[in-house]
Amino acid sequence: MTFRRFAFNNVVRNKRLYAAYFLSSMFTVMVFFTFAIFAFHPALAGSEMNSSVQTGMNIAAGIIYVFSFFFVLYSMSSFLNTRKREFGLLMIQGMSLRQIRLMVFMENMVIGFFATAGGILFGLIFSKAILVLAENMLVMDAAFNFYIPILAVIVTFVSFILLFLFISIFVSYVLRSRKLIDLIKGNKKSKGEPKANIFLTILAVLLLGIGYAAAFMVKGTMVIAAMLPVIIVVIIGTYLLFTQLSVYLINRFKQNENIFWRKTNMILLSDLSFRMKDNARTFFMVAIVSTVAFSAIGTLFGFQTFLTAGLKNNYPYDFTYTAVDQKEQNVDIINESFREENIEAHHELAWLHYFEIGQDSFLIARESDFNSFAILLGENPIDVREGQLKVVEFTGNQFGQTEELRKQTIELNSGATLNPKEVIYSRALPATDSYYVVSDQDFEELPAPSREESYHVWQVTDGKENIMAASKKIVEVLPPVEFHARDYSIYQLNKEYGLVLFVGLFIGIVFFVSAGSFLYFRLYADLDEDKQKFHSIAKMGLTEKELKKVLTRQTAILFFTPILVALIHGAVALTALSHLFFYDLTKVSLAVLGVFLIIQICYFYIVRFFYTKHIRKVL
Repeated sequence: MTFRRFAFNNVVRNKRLYAAYFLSSMFTVMVFFTFAIFAFHPALAGSEMNSSVQTGMNIAAGIIYVFSFFFVLYSMSSFLNTRKREFGLLMIQGMSLRQIRLMVFMENMVIGFFATAGGILFGLIFSKAILVLAENMLVMDAAFNFYIPILAVIVTFVSFILLFLFISIFVSYVLRSRKLIDLIKGNKKSKGEPKANIFLTILAVLLLGIGYAAAFMVKGTMVIAAMLPVIIVVIIGTYLLFTQLSVYLINRFKQNENIFWRKTNMILLSDLSFRMKDNARTFFMVAIVSTVAFSAIGTLFGFQTFLTAGLKNNYPYDFTYTAVDQKEQNVDIINESFREENIEAHHELAWLHYFEIGQDSFLIARESDFNSFAILLGENPIDVREGQLKVVEFTGNQFGQTEELRKQTIELNSGATLNPKEVIYSRALPATDSYYVVSDQDFEELPAPSREESYHVWQVTDGKENIMAASKKIVEVLPPVEFHARDYSIYQLNKEYGLVLFVGLFIGIVFFVSAGSFLYFRLYADLDEDKQKFHSIAKMGLTEKELKKVLTRQTAILFFTPILVALIHGAVALTALSHLFFYDLTKVSLAVLGVFLIIQICYFYIVRFFYTKHIRKVL
């Protein structure tokens, strides 16, 4: 048997250990490759979005590539840790340190080659689905048809072969720079009973409490100012949570006889403190990486929801046209476009009169005009009696002018004075600032306005499916400062924002899958020791049902502890984001965090099934 064959067989015979490493690496390559397919797509070559798309995709590819380096490096270090006994046996049989380095190098290159080839292959298989997803998220006018991505294949293959080559050389250097005898004799288990420092335990609680309190309390632009200090405090508190607080809580449970001596809790808790202490850094890394994924995707979806909701709120009508004069020809263009696209709409017209009040100019609307628009929106009409003056604040917006308007008085030509007594909320008239509504009789007694505008709105009653076609025709003719089509504006927003959402979604998925893989590596790194431990315990009378229960609880605690911490961190971060925009992101937060939790639960059951299967083989 040649040395190359020996290295190849070593990979094949350690399928369990290398499976997660191979699949995770292959998934990372596949994601990078799909980015490349999208970035080099011919549909983007002449697109107006080409520059921004290329920039965004290059940044995303760079982030994924850099993260892939650290992910693969971490994976390799996990493998070396679990193979100490194997290295020791090989050295006893006469293998030199140089040969061990060469074997590790060749093994990693074999895995890297097949992971790269497999990632490209699966990327090609799923490329059409990815392109369809990109087309919908980016709201592109041109279709992303399938093409032969030769350039994407070359870039991906060369990039990741170089990545695996560099990491293989680096790993060989690490082996050479340490005494291998220390690596072989090193023991993964903690020495002695794990103990928590009471001061650091209290500090963990304080830091997390301070970070959460600050995130909940700050509002508006103060969220941005508090962001960096809160992040630093929470990161330090999270590290102490896993290294100190978790060990302290487990030790407290062990001291409680009612808990410790109950059924199989002795087996669970006796080993759990060692596991939490030994895996603290991994759990910390998983929690932080997962928090980044949750927060990034939640922020992107939340921001899109915020902007879309703002457009829908500020422009309640399907079409709006405002001009300083009547401009009948422009209104005719709009109506003609409706006829061409078979659209029927209810039309309302009002003249908006602005008056100089104090240092500013404010709208004063007559009651009949206001009620016509309010009824069109489905709002209740209002009753303004003679001598009354009502302040209207646009629903959902706070312009900060309401109090100022309440202090003003309006003098009529008849000599009477109107004082505002009531503030109402409505979306009937434009969302520019707060304004007044007076009775029709009092409106006739107002002095001459400083300026007038004609205000046309259309609410579509039939042919809603043709709104976009009509909007595109009209916006090509009329200036955007005068004409506004709500659905077209939302379309444009999604078109511009889609790239950010698309890139952020994929980066978040890579982070999340990598975090799950870290947990898989740590769990299976202790598999051989768990086999011996449960084999010995089974001789003392542990039933298969009890074994399954202990394994499920232990795996669930180790698997979900960092994920639950990340979910809490993510929920707090998204709450702070809602305070920044004064917009409720509860639904978005629940949707994003809920999807991730469901994925993680499915991942847990898959891992638990195979993990339990391996343990039961030795019983």
